[in-house]
Amino acid sequence: MLGRPSLLLSRSGSFRPENLGQNAMAMIGNLCFTIFVVGVLVFTIIAATYQPEDPLFHPSAKITNFLTSKSNATFRADDSVVRTGEDFLGVNQTAFTTFINLNDVDVPMNAASGDVTENNLDCSGKIDDPVDCTDPDVFHLLMRAAIEKFKDIHFYRFGKPVRGSNDSSCHMAWRFRPKEGKTAAFYKDYRSFVVSRLENCTLDVVSIGDYHSGGNARKKKRKNRAGSDRTLGKLDEGFEKVTPKTEGEPIALPVVGEVVNDSLPVVESESSFGNGKYLIYSGGGDRCKSMSHYLWSFMCALGEAQYLNRTLIMDLSICLSKIYTSSGVDEEGKDFRFYFDFEHLKDSASVLDQVQFRSDWDQWHKKDRLSLHLVEDFRTTPMKLSGVQDTLIMRKFGSVEPDNYWYRVCEGETESVVQRPWHLVWKSRRLMDIVSAISSRLNWDYDSVHVVRGEKVRNREMWPHLAEDTSPEALLSSLQDKIDGGRNLYIATNEPDTSFFDPLKDKYSTHFLHEYKDLWDEKSEWYAETAKLNNGTPVEFDGYMRASVDTEVFFRGKKQVETFNDLTRDCKDGINTCTSSS
Repeated sequence: MLGRPSLLLSRSGSFRPENLGQNAMAMIGNLCFTIFVVGVLVFTIIAATYQPEDPLFHPSAKITNFLTSKSNATFRADDSVVRTGEDFLGVNQTAFTTFINLNDVDVPMNAASGDVTENNLDCSGKIDDPVDCTDPDVFHLLMRAAIEKFKDIHFYRFGKPVRGSNDSSCHMAWRFRPKEGKTAAFYKDYRSFVVSRLENCTLDVVSIGDYHSGGNARKKKRKNRAGSDRTLGKLDEGFEKVTPKTEGEPIALPVVGEVVNDSLPVVESESSFGNGKYLIYSGGGDRCKSMSHYLWSFMCALGEAQYLNRTLIMDLSICLSKIYTSSGVDEEGKDFRFYFDFEHLKDSASVLDQVQFRSDWDQWHKKDRLSLHLVEDFRTTPMKLSGVQDTLIMRKFGSVEPDNYWYRVCEGETESVVQRPWHLVWKSRRLMDIVSAISSRLNWDYDSVHVVRGEKVRNREMWPHLAEDTSPEALLSSLQDKIDGGRNLYIATNEPDTSFFDPLKDKYSTHFLHEYKDLWDEKSEWYAETAKLNNGTPVEFDGYMRASVDTEVFFRGKKQVETFNDLTRDCKDGINTCTSSS
């Protein structure tokens, strides 16, 4: 007991006036340290659980912002139609201001109301003579007839007419864009013209055929050039140079409707193969995933190949996820060229088909002592491989997900160094030609609405209002202030029963994808060309192709009404996931 008072006195000594300043400083220091520790814990939790939105499915302006930023590379899967390079182009619109007007085309000699009068006024016995399609006056007549008929497009170039299917027919091609076009692309059409000669020697255009009816005016397919050393600056005949951007480089734009030459590039010789440097990705867990996942990983591989200045060895055989197949199971053996523009890729970057490469490698690597550098850890950055001199770098991925996803290579510090070259991958121009054909049948004069239903309508927990907000009655109410009555209305939808939308027919002329199935059936050009790519086996117009074409036709409407922006309060990704940008 005698010690306790002395202990209390010693403790109370710390509260003496001369010690108060020291105690206050100590307490403030402890408080600041505590706040710092709590802040670190909170930041660590957020960093570990945060998943940024998938940039592939933002509006095009936001995608462009993402592509020029240094955001986190983590990927979140989505079953939507992927955006590709042409969607990201911020094209200088002055490139499209110089188009051909009716005033730019000479009125044919001695013409009245656009009719051509031949120089020899004595037409007795000559009324049935063949029309000379190469006559400049006939050329001007056809140009004026086309400009007068197709009022919703701008013409940028006309090809010289050629003889058509008979003596009174001419075929002529032109390059154009819709007047209210929102995509950075040109389109090509070639049509037949029926020309008649009257008794007074005047020539008149009697009729103009349907989309792509003038096959004689179509450019023949070019032979494939050997080698894989094509660079971005070498633009093919199928591409248009437009006004350079600030970087000073010409922009390659898709020309939908040109003949597609997507034959496989080949190596010219043993010496050129041995002098090359190659990169290949092997294995991994990306196969049979969604198309967005596939493209996100593929673009990482392509970006690394460009960073290392190597040729990418790519597997053109891809697995289509069951979310797109009619069978409901993953389907192997799909060709990259069914979905993407391989001609543009091979003309813009250095790529080789995996099958061809393996054949060449097996034939020459031992003889020429070609070396292999194997990388089995995705954390080995491209920067660490920049000094590798071996002929082939092989990244081998294991079986444990998600560390075996190709896109993991582009995460972390690599993200700020290796850029995904989005400008190299475009959508298949064969699919885009179907889009152009549908739009042309609607004369490029239609509005569009995207109606999402399907599984989301049935999941009321995540989308509580979607079913009611996309009912025919609700659609009529929502569209009345957005789209004028009597307009052509293209409805892009995953609703399998299109009769569901019959009530809209009283106010609009409705159109759906299935109405144009002749564009991909067994008599179509798409059917013949894809079967040829597939070694003669017919190719199914699968769910991804349907969604891709449906979406692109929607994007070409003059007025566009979205489900989650315009029709419903629900969020695209479910309840409580809306953002200010969605």
